[in-house]
Amino acid sequence: MSPRGIAAALAAILLAMPCGAAAAERLVVSLSHHRVLVTSSFAGTEVVLFGSIERDPATPARRGYDAVVTVTGPRDTERVRRKERMFGVWVNAQARSFIDVPSYLYVLSDRPLEAIADNETRRRLQIGFDNFLLPQRIGTDIGDVVRDDPFRVAFLDLKQEHGLYREADNAVTLLTPTLFRADIPLPSNAPFGTYEVDIKLFADGALAARATTALEVIKVGFEQLVADTARDHGFWYGLALAFLALLTGWFASVVFSRD
Repeated sequence: MSPRGIAAALAAILLAMPCGAAAAERLVVSLSHHRVLVTSSFAGTEVVLFGSIERDPATPARRGYDAVVTVTGPRDTERVRRKERMFGVWVNAQARSFIDVPSYLYVLSDRPLEAIADNETRRRLQIGFDNFLLPQRIGTDIGDVVRDDPFRVAFLDLKQEHGLYREADNAVTLLTPTLFRADIPLPSNAPFGTYEVDIKLFADGALAARATTALEVIKVGFEQLVADTARDHGFWYGLALAFLALLTGWFASVVFSRD
């Protein structure tokens, strides 16, 4: 067969192959605002996530949907220390570093995660604290450990005490069979930076659709001006502080001087 005939045969085979089925569902999501401005009086706020499920009319109807929203804040390396009592004094005995972990982690769903998907699916998609990867440096290795590891448990407990990690199985509200909303709380100590919002839609225990969006937490006002000046113009910032200290000392000496 000639090269032209071979090419024609291959083209015919490709045209005869069935195309991949389109996704039965598609998620359309939006946030009430994508930027949170933090001033000195910031006491926390909530960002509202709205989601709409667009179905392919050609596919059979589902019995119902579940939504899981995972919000992760800027990543950082943090260190957990364990204290022990030695000779009547509490000292740092052991420590472990958590590498590139979210400074903020919220997992929101419309019902308990165990009722939405099985263990294998939750583990594969990193749904919930038990399945979310929290890499740690152990000797020369970096990796996650068993879920009941004392350092991992302590890390999660500390984050939850500070209001930066949370699981809520009633925080997603299905307004209609194809429309839902979720309130994402940002506490007053929310870290600055970009937050990724990952939305997973489940149907009959399987992942049906997925979408992502993002929001930013930004410091503004006089505090941000001072921080930017210290970072970008360190020499002049230090000189100004020294001059201010001298001026304050001179003013105090004048006010409290005795005749």
